[in-house]
Amino acid sequence: MHLTRAEEGTLAGEEGLSRQKAMELLVALGDIYGARRLIPVASAQVSGASFKTIGDAGISWLEEIAAEATVSVPAMVNPLGLDMRRWRSMGLTAEFHSKQARIVKAYDSMGLLPVYSCTPYLAGHRPRRGQHVAWAESSATVFANSVAGARTNREGGPSALAAAIIGKTAEYGLHLEENRVPRVLVKLKSVSEEHIPIAGYLTGKAAGNRIPMVAGLEMTDDQHKSFGAAVAATGAVSMYAFDRHGTESMRARRTYEERIVIDASDIRRCTEELSGDDDWDLVSIGCPHCSVRELKSMAAKLKGKKRKGEEDVWFCTSRKAYAACPEAVSVLRRFGKVLCDTCMVVAPIEEIYARTATNSGKAMVYLPTLGKQKASFRTTDQLLEAISR
Repeated sequence: MHLTRAEEGTLAGEEGLSRQKAMELLVALGDIYGARRLIPVASAQVSGASFKTIGDAGISWLEEIAAEATVSVPAMVNPLGLDMRRWRSMGLTAEFHSKQARIVKAYDSMGLLPVYSCTPYLAGHRPRRGQHVAWAESSATVFANSVAGARTNREGGPSALAAAIIGKTAEYGLHLEENRVPRVLVKLKSVSEEHIPIAGYLTGKAAGNRIPMVAGLEMTDDQHKSFGAAVAATGAVSMYAFDRHGTESMRARRTYEERIVIDASDIRRCTEELSGDDDWDLVSIGCPHCSVRELKSMAAKLKGKKRKGEEDVWFCTSRKAYAACPEAVSVLRRFGKVLCDTCMVVAPIEEIYARTATNSGKAMVYLPTLGKQKASFRTTDQLLEAISR
């Protein structure tokens, strides 16, 4: 891989040990994937923020890097393992909070923005079409590539942090136009709005490691958020294409390896397979984090109703969305906890709960594995009906 004279100097340690280590990581990745050069990135989004996922070894590594490193571009962080302000109400231990606080301090000392969210594009950090970024969180990456039209690979936590420190990443994968071509057509037929997460779940499984062209469904940004998160969880891709204008002629001109139809019967069958039972310890909404529009919509449906049921309820969102709609938050807090900076996937819910219901296709992948939960899928309206009367 070709390096400029300045990049060679960084690699040689002329700008300090932390920048040298970051450059070594980027160069190693570039060599592995056959990149020709490093390219500037407009922003970074770093995973590896929950103590649950990185442990003591991860904290030690972060603190070592943070001793002298600072980021060169705007950089955000993935959700934490708890809400730093409301962690006691989550039932978590002081020890977990203390370890999590060290992670927050390390990122803060390096100059990363306190945007601990899987939806940085809803918190004022949406990349522009064609911009190169280095994002790590799977659902954020697929949104950046597919909806915002930016260019990023699904970075690992260390490589995203290295890119944030250097301000560059290796040019390979989805940074190159030839690797962004859809190879399989997925036609969605008769998919209702409430089952968009299931459509994403099935699309990811059908696509595998191929970029799909998704046809037959017009979606809002919130719907793309839920759809793409599920695609990224069940498929090995960080991008899908879709026909923005709905023209059959555009789709007809393309050549695909395979054409797949997902219809109402497929949605119904998958929903039944993921339905679980009605015995829950926790109802969790917000994977990916709820937007302002979603918080307001749920609050409107719950306004004037009373809480029912004994299960705990989490509404997970970003700090910005929480602050933007205090009235909606006030309504939702009568039915459960409105949590910022965290979610059910990266929080240590297995220490408290065993059975969780969710409206998220992505969470249905990770709850049984990372969270050790008996998971049940329900639509948003079904969950709201279950907790109110």
